[in-house]
Amino acid sequence: MLHIVDDEEVIRDALSWLAQSRGIAAAAYDGADAFLAALQARPGFDEGGECLLLDIRMPGTSGIALFEALDARGLTARLPVIFLTGHGDVPMAVSALKRGAFDFFEKPFNDNSLMDRVEEALAASRSAGASAAIHDRLAALSAREREVLDLILEGKMNKVIADCLGISMRTVEVHRAHIFDKMNVKTAVELARLLK
Repeated sequence: MLHIVDDEEVIRDALSWLAQSRGIAAAAYDGADAFLAALQARPGFDEGGECLLLDIRMPGTSGIALFEALDARGLTARLPVIFLTGHGDVPMAVSALKRGAFDFFEKPFNDNSLMDRVEEALAASRSAGASAAIHDRLAALSAREREVLDLILEGKMNKVIADCLGISMRTVEVHRAHIFDKMNVKTAVELARLLK
């Protein structure tokens, strides 16, 4: 989903229409506070597949302040930010990009270029969300399951894993089943593909 934060209604409407013409769902907010309220009200907001088009200058909380708040919460990888401004300058753009903004566009902008970058940001967000989900699944494994996982990834059979770890083959089978369940895979090949 594309989130548009701009204090000008005509810009929000135009960007929403442009996104929808590309098959991208969009939600528009008239300021940073409205966006933050939506962010807090929706669990799983940062799971990936999201992008934020953010105006730099707005009444109240500025786009830069909102970006800094999102960055402090570690959300900018899964919620890439593309800045829009009618008052930008080169130092401002360089600073935003160095701090992790996905891109920086000056108004007026080329519609196709902007939407191409939005699609790239959405793809990056999905990828970051998938990576975070895998990381969370790995974190759910016990220390012993991590040891068994490493040996599975080395291509070792259950009997060899049991010998390496000094446990019974049945215990390895139980750990293997738990690993597959927690990682949401059915085979060692799927597991290897997931973690490559």
